[in-house]
Amino acid sequence: MWFRNLSLYRFTSPFELTPEELEEQLAARPSRPLGDLEPAFTGWTQPLGEDGAQLVHAAGHCMMVCARKEEKILPAAAVRELLEERLAEIEAREGRRPGAKARRELKESIIFEMMPRAFSKSSLQYAYIDRRHGWLVVDTASATRAEELISLLRDCLGSFPVVPLATEEAPVDVMTQWLRESTAPADLEIGDECELRDLVEDGAIVRVRREDLFSEEIQAHVQAGKRVMKLALTWKERVSFVLDEHFILRRVRFQDEVLDEAADNGAETYAQRFDADFVLMTGEFSRFLPALMEIFGGLEK
Repeated sequence: MWFRNLSLYRFTSPFELTPEELEEQLAARPSRPLGDLEPAFTGWTQPLGEDGAQLVHAAGHCMMVCARKEEKILPAAAVRELLEERLAEIEAREGRRPGAKARRELKESIIFEMMPRAFSKSSLQYAYIDRRHGWLVVDTASATRAEELISLLRDCLGSFPVVPLATEEAPVDVMTQWLRESTAPADLEIGDECELRDLVEDGAIVRVRREDLFSEEIQAHVQAGKRVMKLALTWKERVSFVLDEHFILRRVRFQDEVLDEAADNGAETYAQRFDADFVLMTGEFSRFLPALMEIFGGLEK
């Protein structure tokens, strides 16, 4: 249940739906199996899976939702192989190679023909709304996947006014300054991983793991003008993560102190454990994320 990546969005106006009202709106687009000729479908499913009955899992001021996407898998190589066979047949029969438009139409026909026999795969995308702080937190590092979930929410709700969260001070500038000056704010510890990049066109990229980032070798890259695009950090020995230039948090991990609290929650069933972990996670984020934003100058005005 623990979120591993955080794509952060802020509401431009308060989100006022109650869990019950949100549940009613999402119920209009439930997850379902694909039809024979349907390439993909995304709908809402229970965050608790088979152990839950609700599409919205609420705890305090936070509401978790889960989108399930199912899509047909058509191997590109198989499509190309059949397309070449059909083109060769046409060329042998008519003595000419079909033009670009005919090839496109033939390819579309082949895909339509193969669709009912194609295998399908499904994926889940979790997110939660924090009404108190006015955030949407999506468990992904992919802007595309986050926007797909937001688009689905807009389809169901009619309006979902969020924008990507941005801070007053650019993460690249601040993180580069930390390495250049071999320092960091009191609550943050710099880890052993970073990505450095020249901002000129086709500039060099240096990816470093399990290295002392204050070493002479790394300092030489920074002093030469490379900028810090990603940096491993730990907050108060409770949450470790890799922060990137877009203020996306990757590979989020809770440290032993938090995990010990989770282990001592007294939950006996999966549903109880899920709920307790959700409360613990969102509570931790409600303290950690504002503190991290403040380090970067607060929300962009």
